[in-house]
Amino acid sequence: MKSPRIAAFALLAAANLLWAGNWVTGRALRDAFDPITLTFWRWTVAALALAPFALPEVRAKWQIIRRSSPILLLLALAGAVAFQALVYLGLRTTTTINAVLLNSSGPLFILLCSWILERETATARQLAGMLISGFGILVIVLRGELGKLLELELHSGDVWILLAMPVWGLYSVLLKRVPREIGGLALLFVIAASGVAMLLPWFLFQTIQAPPRWPSGAEVAGVLYIGLAASVAAFALWNRAVAAVGANSAGFTMHLLPAFGTLLAMIFLGEAFHAYHAAGVVTILAGVALATSQRTRRPSG
Repeated sequence: MKSPRIAAFALLAAANLLWAGNWVTGRALRDAFDPITLTFWRWTVAALALAPFALPEVRAKWQIIRRSSPILLLLALAGAVAFQALVYLGLRTTTTINAVLLNSSGPLFILLCSWILERETATARQLAGMLISGFGILVIVLRGELGKLLELELHSGDVWILLAMPVWGLYSVLLKRVPREIGGLALLFVIAASGVAMLLPWFLFQTIQAPPRWPSGAEVAGVLYIGLAASVAAFALWNRAVAAVGANSAGFTMHLLPAFGTLLAMIFLGEAFHAYHAAGVVTILAGVALATSQRTRRPSG
């Protein structure tokens, strides 16, 4: 049936919209919080928000969660700790153009992780869609002037963001190994709480070394956004959709993030809308539609 599949891709689109806001917010907060501190508060807010709703299920499914602790801890390390910290670290020093270009490599790493871990291959349709949407991203970030590609400079933050991409690929592929008995809220709470526990020693060490200043109201609002919208809501949407359509198909929707980021910049930063914006967004959407219109072949058994 197509309707559940369409619903799953709507969830993926919503997740990418919320994550686009996270990239904007993370860049805005780069001088207020170091990457470890921002990641720690992000998941602390998420865990506290999830606790009242998730703890009853965690208690009921505790034996399953305990038996699944190796995969759950690996998901927390990859998705909650390593990926987020690397992104925030990269956003401190790289440019928006470079960051968006590197983020668009995410589907490639999901495909690679799927092949290594699951022996799952991509279809020709998916590869073609990825190339089309990647070209749409170039149209936007280069403002319709492909000659600007030669002017790109490598920044230290680029390395950190590039390292984050295979980590996200690993997280997305490993999601399918979580027992179905563990519900979405319980899974996200365990990942968030485990991430906080892993980050706590680093956070305390940095706090002792350099006591933080009291954040402003706007900075607190930014942390609440990434903790509630970009963590709880977006990860819940992503996890549920990946379970329905698979990591490979879901990964292609990551090319929606630059398109959403452009729209958010126009709305919140007052940037003008140009013809290259329209051309880029249409191209991205066409590529995503092509890549996700056919299920990825899965190995039998």
